[in-house]
Amino acid sequence: MGDRRRAATRPWLPFLSTPLKLGSRGNIVAGVTVLVYLVPQVMAYGTVAGVSPTVALWACIPALLVYALLGTSRLLSLGPESSVALMTAAVIAPIAAGNPDSYPALVAGLTLLTGVFCLVAGLAQLGFVADLLSRPVLLGYMAGIALLMIEGQLDRFLGISTDADSPVEHIWQGLSRLGGIDGWVLVISLTTLAALFALARWAPKWPGTLIAVVAASALTAIINAAGGDIPLVGTIPDGLPGFSWPGNDQWAALAIGALGLSFVAATDVTLTGRAFRHSKDPPVLPNTELRALGVANIGSGLFHGMPVSSSGSRTAIAEASGARTQGYSLITLAGLVLILLFAGPVLSVMPQAALAALVVYAGIRLIDLLGLRQLWRFRKSEFVLALTTTIGVILLGVLYGVLIAIALSIADLLIRVARPHATALGLVPGLPGMHDVDDYPQAQEVPGLLILRYDSPLFFANAGNFLDVAHELLDERPDTHWFALNCEAIIEVDATALDTLKQLERELHEDDIRLVLVRAKRELLEQLAPTGLLDSIGAEHNYPTLPTLVKAYRSREDASGD
Repeated sequence: MGDRRRAATRPWLPFLSTPLKLGSRGNIVAGVTVLVYLVPQVMAYGTVAGVSPTVALWACIPALLVYALLGTSRLLSLGPESSVALMTAAVIAPIAAGNPDSYPALVAGLTLLTGVFCLVAGLAQLGFVADLLSRPVLLGYMAGIALLMIEGQLDRFLGISTDADSPVEHIWQGLSRLGGIDGWVLVISLTTLAALFALARWAPKWPGTLIAVVAASALTAIINAAGGDIPLVGTIPDGLPGFSWPGNDQWAALAIGALGLSFVAATDVTLTGRAFRHSKDPPVLPNTELRALGVANIGSGLFHGMPVSSSGSRTAIAEASGARTQGYSLITLAGLVLILLFAGPVLSVMPQAALAALVVYAGIRLIDLLGLRQLWRFRKSEFVLALTTTIGVILLGVLYGVLIAIALSIADLLIRVARPHATALGLVPGLPGMHDVDDYPQAQEVPGLLILRYDSPLFFANAGNFLDVAHELLDERPDTHWFALNCEAIIEVDATALDTLKQLERELHEDDIRLVLVRAKRELLEQLAPTGLLDSIGAEHNYPTLPTLVKAYRSREDASGD
């Protein structure tokens, strides 16, 4: 509770309430371990985004520094990440119009706008956007992203050349050109991929990414020395990437893509932070996370880097290596600066095929087969929802995939609340209270008293269903004298629902049936007070509990001689 209170009082500088502990053994080990994993992984994500690997490395500097100071998760690792890298490529490609020289400036502008949108959203308290994606849609979306990542690396992985404009066309061209595969490139790709899986399976505490890439680089050097021609990363420039910005006519197109990127990045950061939060850690505050993400992306844009988000794999490595605070990120940062300043020649000899294998490996691990299998067993309709999202992302692209994911999540919610559970209530011998007559066949309804429990707020999407349910129950009980609406779950109504309630009250009045309310909350009563509906019902017919309702009904029925 103390951590929660301190985090709430210092929302802009969470590190003030959580010492960084730079000298702790766990943070030092985690910082170095994450560093050796980060360098080749981030370089691979740079190629996914369509920029130099150096751009991706420089993007890590503001990301690591800013999140260590402003983020609320003790473990989360911020930097270039697979889904935002792929989205970056999807946004930039049509704007660049085939001019690769314009990529660095466009990516920098996109990154800057993404940061501005995230920062504004955090200041406007819009952190709830992270909850707009349901789990089935999120699983499907990430599976689609993963498949696009893998598809995008086919050329480098196989050593072929294609010029397709869509994922389906790209795969088709790749299949038609299998005869042109470069055998040595494929050897490096498959060897690296196999090493990554083997090390993750049998030596999870070892720096598997570093080992696999170093081994691939050594093998490539031997093959190329013997006459092979395996493509390398190539010369890595010293210092910051060159400074230039998009043209004035390109910012509007970049802004549209930045909106989608900011949504995906915000969702990733919040969900990853929550997933790795320990019970005694301070809470992950979505609005604070948005602000940290915004400042980090603005910094990356000014460094002419690329968009950044959370990395689940690097966060997991930090946790497994003993990280306790964001101090490990600062240690990773210090090591990265040294590498950028002095290790360029070492990085330049990495084979492109090994980086492609890294991306394929990350994509495969991004597909949550266990989660999808659980969806299939739990509710097949939700599995279909996930599959639909995956297909939408693949066929329509990442940006439209984001819109599809949001739309499907909202549609899924509306479908659920448009047809909620509804039941009549009765007394069950031997059980206190009143219960669902469908769940308890032995339940006995009070003669003449129909109690409807409608398990949802009333609004335009379910108002018609509510009226249909009421009519159906009334038709089954022609001797009804009182119709009691259990408002336990009806916390609010909109204008459409209000008209429906008034219509029901008029119909009941014509049939000499009294409408009464039970368990109505104060917020609902305050909404209904100015509408005249409470006056029609009568203040005395608003009952706080089911027992008081039953007692009042029986008393009036006894008084009337029924």
